[in-house]
Amino acid sequence: MRILIAIPVLLLSLFFFAPALPEAPAGFDNKSNGLVDDATHAADQVKFDEIEQVSDGLGPLYNAQSCRECHQNPTSGGSSQVSELRVGHRGPGGKFQNPEIPIARGTEIIKGRSLVNDRAICPNAAFPSTEIQERVPDSENIRTFRVSLNLLGDGFVEAVPDQTFVDLAKDQCQKNHNKICGQVLYVPILEAPPLTGVGRFGWKDQHASLLSFSADAYLNEMGITNRLQTDEVTNLCNTVNEPNDTTGPDGLADIDHFARYIRATETPARDSTLAQTPKARLGADLFVKVGCDICHVQTLTTAPAGTTLNGGTFTIPPALGDKQFHPYGDFLLHNVGTGDGIVAAMLEHYGKNMYQTNWRNLSIPNYNNAANKIRTAPLWGVRLHSRLMHDGDSVTLFDAILRHRGEAAQVTKKFKKLNPAKKEALLEFLRSL
Repeated sequence: MRILIAIPVLLLSLFFFAPALPEAPAGFDNKSNGLVDDATHAADQVKFDEIEQVSDGLGPLYNAQSCRECHQNPTSGGSSQVSELRVGHRGPGGKFQNPEIPIARGTEIIKGRSLVNDRAICPNAAFPSTEIQERVPDSENIRTFRVSLNLLGDGFVEAVPDQTFVDLAKDQCQKNHNKICGQVLYVPILEAPPLTGVGRFGWKDQHASLLSFSADAYLNEMGITNRLQTDEVTNLCNTVNEPNDTTGPDGLADIDHFARYIRATETPARDSTLAQTPKARLGADLFVKVGCDICHVQTLTTAPAGTTLNGGTFTIPPALGDKQFHPYGDFLLHNVGTGDGIVAAMLEHYGKNMYQTNWRNLSIPNYNNAANKIRTAPLWGVRLHSRLMHDGDSVTLFDAILRHRGEAAQVTKKFKKLNPAKKEALLEFLRSL
C-alpha cells in the first residue's frame, strides 16, 4: 500500500516542483553571456565603441559618432543621459503629422521622420557654403526628448517568443478589467521582408529584431547607410558611396557586429548588498502589493535553443535559450499619462521600401493608436539612471512614480496611500535594481 501511495506522490512532486529554468548571467564585467567567446565579444565591442569619421560615411546629418556615445553607463551597451529630439504637429482630425524640416536655406525639406538630428558635417572645407543643420520650425509644436535606452541583456529580450507578449497583454486586460492593457505592435523585420514580429525595442516598440534596431540606429543616429537602410536622409555634403557599411573580411558588416554584441551582453546586475536588506525586501513585497509589477513584470523566459526568430534569420543558441531573466518590464506599449503624441515614423525606421512591401500583420491604425503610449521602461539597472521616464524629465524615483497616470493611476494612488516608511522601503527596493 505504501508503495502504491508513494508512486503518485513522487509523480506529483515531479509535476509541481519542476526545476526552474537557468538564470541568464548578469554583470557589468564586459564578459560574454556565452553566445560567443570573450575574445569575439571584445572584438564586437571595439566595433560598438568605434568613433565614426566622415570618411566612414558619418552624416551628413547625425547625433553621435559611436554606439557607445549614447549607450555607455556603466559600460558599453548601458543607458546614458544622452537624449534625442523628436517633433511634429497635429494635422486634420488631430492626427499626428511628421515635421517638415527645411535645410540648405530652404532648398531641401526633410520629411518622413520625427527625429531631428542635432549635428551635421557641413559646412566644412569641402562644402563651405552648404548649410544643412536641422532646426525645428515654429509649426512643429509637439516636441519631446527621449533618453537613450539600456541595451544590456537585450539578447534575452529578443529571444522571448512573440506569443509571450501577446498572452501577457491579454492577461493584463482580463485581470485588471481593461484598465491596464498593454498594446502589442507588429513591426517589420527588415532582414526578412515581408515578415513582422512583436515590437520590443525602442520607446515605441518599433523593432522586433536587434539587427533591424542596429541598422536603424546606424542610419538615423550616425547617418551611416547599410544594407537594411540604404538611403541617406540628405545627399547634400555626401561623398561616400552607399551603403557606407560594407562587409568586412570576416563576412560581417558593422550592423552584424552591433547586433551580435548586444545579443551577447549579460543582463544588468542588481546591487546584491542592498537587495538583501530588510528594507529592500519589504519594498519588493510592496512593489507587488500596490501593483507596480503588473507592467514592470519581474521575470520573463526565453524560447528553447534551436527556435528560429526574425523570419528564420536567427536561431536561438544554447546561451540564450531556456533562460529566465528579470527585466522588471513587460515591453508593451501603455498610456501612463506621459505620452508625447508622436507616432513612429515609417520611412525613418523602415526605409523607402516600407510602402513597397506588403508586410504581414502590420496595421497602420495600430501605430496611430499608440501615439500617446510608451514602452514600459524596464527597471533592471534603474539605479544607474540619472534621468528617468522616456523623456528624462524625472530625476528622482519618487517623482517618476508620481508621474504615472492614465493606466497606472490606480497603482499610483495605492503608492500615495502608503505611510512614509513603506514608501521609502519601496524606493529602497528600486535603488537595488
